[in-house]
Amino acid sequence: MATHTPKNILITGAAGFIASHVANRLIRNYPQYKIVVLDKLDYCSNLKNLIPSKSSPNFKFVKGDIGSADLVNYLLITESIDTIMHFAAQTHVDNSFGNSFEFTKNNIYGTHVLLEACKVTGQIKRFIHVSTDEVYGETDEDAIVGNHEASQLLPTNPYSATKAGAEMLVMAYGRSYGLPVITTRGNNVYGPNQFPEKLIPKFILLAMQGKPLPIHGDGSNVRSYLYCEDVAEAFELILHKGEVGHVYNIGTKKERRVIDVAKDICRLFKMDSEASIKFVENRPFNDQRYFLDDEKLKVLGWSERTTWDEGLKKTMDWYINNPGWWGDVSGALLPHPRMLMMPGGLERHFDGSEEEIHASYVSTNTRMVVPTSKNVTSSQKHPLKFLLYGRTGWIGGLLGKLCEKQEIPYEYGRGRLEDRSSLVADIQNVKPTHIFNAAGVTGRPNVDWCESHKTETIRTNVAGTLTLADVCREHGILMINYATGCIFEYDEAHPQGSGIGFKEEDKPNFIGSFYSKTKAMVEELLREYDNVCTLRVRMPISSDLSNPRNFITKISRYNKVVNIPNSMTILDELLPISIEMAKRNLRGIWNFTNPGAVSHNEILEMYRDYIDPSFKWVNFNLEEQAKVIVAPRSNNEMDGAKLKKEFPELLSIKDSLIKYVFEPNKKTA
Repeated sequence: MATHTPKNILITGAAGFIASHVANRLIRNYPQYKIVVLDKLDYCSNLKNLIPSKSSPNFKFVKGDIGSADLVNYLLITESIDTIMHFAAQTHVDNSFGNSFEFTKNNIYGTHVLLEACKVTGQIKRFIHVSTDEVYGETDEDAIVGNHEASQLLPTNPYSATKAGAEMLVMAYGRSYGLPVITTRGNNVYGPNQFPEKLIPKFILLAMQGKPLPIHGDGSNVRSYLYCEDVAEAFELILHKGEVGHVYNIGTKKERRVIDVAKDICRLFKMDSEASIKFVENRPFNDQRYFLDDEKLKVLGWSERTTWDEGLKKTMDWYINNPGWWGDVSGALLPHPRMLMMPGGLERHFDGSEEEIHASYVSTNTRMVVPTSKNVTSSQKHPLKFLLYGRTGWIGGLLGKLCEKQEIPYEYGRGRLEDRSSLVADIQNVKPTHIFNAAGVTGRPNVDWCESHKTETIRTNVAGTLTLADVCREHGILMINYATGCIFEYDEAHPQGSGIGFKEEDKPNFIGSFYSKTKAMVEELLREYDNVCTLRVRMPISSDLSNPRNFITKISRYNKVVNIPNSMTILDELLPISIEMAKRNLRGIWNFTNPGAVSHNEILEMYRDYIDPSFKWVNFNLEEQAKVIVAPRSNNEMDGAKLKKEFPELLSIKDSLIKYVFEPNKKTA
């Protein structure tokens, strides 16, 4: 039996689902191996998947694309890589029907780049290529013996066709250049960390929300499922004992119909399966069955350990305990999702922080295409189409939901704000009537972050925003830009408690934080763009009191709070107004707050009266606050007359708080 002891392993795509479990396992079990992870952080990647390895000295993460030959060659040489485990791929069949060229680029070209780098450097002792059972095509319903490793490849969809094509390249490099290749073909895998476009996590998240589980066709399609840790163990075995030039099926003979999977999840959630399952239109071609012969891997020493009931329960518990792991995934939970595959997944810190730095900025590179309402047929073209930036940011996510509610066609941008060519490509592809920019750096966990990350803050808040505004102007498109009112502070002309607010034409006077400096700088420059509508948001509040970005949620969790009146933005009332402003093609600068001011204590008193009668808090002054923060905070009242004149129905801050926030959340005795 062959044995291989690696020293330096490159694992591609290891911020994704299966590869993250493999990487974490190897880093944990083999501290003498150096593990280098290469991942471009696509929509289905998440750095948090690698949290177990973050402090390990034998772990290194590199953000990059396997399609970059220079980067791949550089890593192989500088990290002395002797082993590659190639997981990186686009894998969701639904996506491949609508975006097949991305699958060719990632799955075939990316693999080719890796193989060529291996040939050129001549130092690779093992190249493990991760493929799929779908390359075999559909298995006969009455077949008793599964596809074995020498079976003919007969892929039936664009995804599996690209995986089969990549396999051919791997085999050719093995035979032509003597590259020590091993290929694996696996059944469906499930477990913690999986992006919820896939069946099991999608059904679990929908069940958690009490929503129906959509089944393609009649649900009779049969699949085999393996728990992620069992699969990680299989890769550990193949890495060390797999024979060069061989193919290994990683599978199970235990098969389940899709409808039975749905019923099992309903049972775990104590839901009525008859009422909770809905049948939807089938895929263009939905293979009835994939059945593998797993004997070869068993001979090598592997066997499935986790039972279906045990694995499903573990998976359900994980999603219940980590509901926000992936942020807003509403688009992935659609019966037929379409995620356009671009770099820019969840590039958050390993601590899982979800403040609006990368959450809103990186989101500009992932586009979720949400089908327009069926009421809008091809012959009834909607007069509006919005292009939104900032999908996983708070405001950006809410905008998408508002568009759905109002049946306005929209798409999320996939270009980076500072990358002009990618923004132009977005506009050419989407052909929007309006563009909304809700992407930007706020700070993690607050604006103090910007004090030590000044270039990143400039890149997004200044360079990125100006680039987007300029591209919009070039194409004659109005840009709605969500800015901030945290660029003013009370002064002699606008004393605290006087009711005299800062007007739209006033020049910023607060430079206490670097965040505010960048926002004031870009606002001043945007005055020169007649295609921009700048909305100064302040201390945003929504009816979702569980959201950690909500101002009320923040101050209700603080040990101490200051007590200063401020202008604030009630998103439930004002975000729909911003859409109406786009429809009216309004431009210029607008104080985007409810009229008047409200103090911290007044808000917390409402919180106590409406939500928690036992709630108590302690105040401290600005001098005491200054001891626990890095950068000073802006406090001001803004003049809301301009917005009130345009929208006379706009409520004062206190009335809006009661109507949109506290009344809907009121706890009854």
